[in-house]
Amino acid sequence: MNCGAKKGGCESGGGHEADEKLKAFTEDQALVHRLSKIKHKILVLSGKGGVGKSTVAVNLAVALAMEGWKTGLIDVDFHGPSVPMLLNMKGELLKADNGGGILPLESLYGVKVVSLGFALADNDEAVIWRGPMKMGVIKQLLAEVQWGDLDYLVIDFPPGTGDEPLSVAQLIPDSSGAVIVTTPQDLSLQDVRKSINFCRQLRIPILGVVENMSGLVCPHCQKVIEVFKSGGGEAMARQMGVPFLGRIPMDPQIVGTSDEGKPFVYHARESQAAEAFLRMIPPVLALQDREDPLRHSGTKAVPPTKENNLKSLKIAVPTASGLLCEHFGHCEQFALFDVDPDKKAILKTTMLVPPPHEPGLLPAWLQEQGADVIIAGGMGSRAQELFLGKGIHVVTGASQEVPAKVINDYLNGVLKTGSNVCDH
Repeated sequence: MNCGAKKGGCESGGGHEADEKLKAFTEDQALVHRLSKIKHKILVLSGKGGVGKSTVAVNLAVALAMEGWKTGLIDVDFHGPSVPMLLNMKGELLKADNGGGILPLESLYGVKVVSLGFALADNDEAVIWRGPMKMGVIKQLLAEVQWGDLDYLVIDFPPGTGDEPLSVAQLIPDSSGAVIVTTPQDLSLQDVRKSINFCRQLRIPILGVVENMSGLVCPHCQKVIEVFKSGGGEAMARQMGVPFLGRIPMDPQIVGTSDEGKPFVYHARESQAAEAFLRMIPPVLALQDREDPLRHSGTKAVPPTKENNLKSLKIAVPTASGLLCEHFGHCEQFALFDVDPDKKAILKTTMLVPPPHEPGLLPAWLQEQGADVIIAGGMGSRAQELFLGKGIHVVTGASQEVPAKVINDYLNGVLKTGSNVCDH
């Protein structure tokens, strides 16, 4: 009896253990399958909180999408998920597909986004979970999100080098590299050194160090004032033998756009901060070249997922302060979108400063840029005739929205247009 009971108990326990092992194996296989469709996983790390790590991650993802690459962004910071606010997506919630997978949300900037903030019904809710529960949620997110094929997945890590960053890093063993964010102060640099050693111990390639908040751009004279001093990140990177990607100054304009959920590489492209940031991304873009077997063979290879080879349209949108400008002649910049009309997708975004507004000049200039369509709030009848004479279709009556939303609505046939605000 006792032996039988003992035997039965052992068999029952063994069956439970086998079920757990099978479950863990199945989850691991799903994780490997999902991540295998992503070419480059970029980790954004910092040994210290409050250094602008999430801001760097968001703007990196948007900059890659603006270059035409299929890009995703995942925010795995439990206690301070900032991505929903930085992309103006607060209040949105994750949804499941019919197969039980998690669907990423689509931002206005062509980036697929997942954040732990999308799993919380209340943005002010404190996450008081123990380690095993946190790790289970992180693993579920990584294994079940239906990213599809991506060129880049940018991963906004929790700060520090403890259990949470370690677990995420170990779940992504084939990452392409890490971007490490610091500020110039010694207090931050001390913790960032730990992040560099963290990457080395886990054999994660280090793409480089970003020195954020490196001086303050004066809103009056545009000169940079060294509030916290600068250069500490560069000196530390040199001492640690890792690449230095550059300095991003503080700019009151950037603070405002970030609070409004407008990435500064898109909405403040002419700012010193955006220009500095865009100079930092070539090492990330170079990852595509490294995987190209024909790069040095004398044969020009076509990138496998960057859809330049597809039939596309180029749509021009006049902008002012980051929004569609009511009159094309009063705009600050033109946003030029390369789009695939069949897939209803934005392939690439280019921001250009137009020449001075003189009669007949902008239609000829936009024709030189290859524009097929212009969408504006208002346009005089003579200007419309000039655009049509250059083979550029004209849409008027569009409202002042983020240009990417205007384009997505136009591609999906839901763009609402009112009266032409400048019909003369």
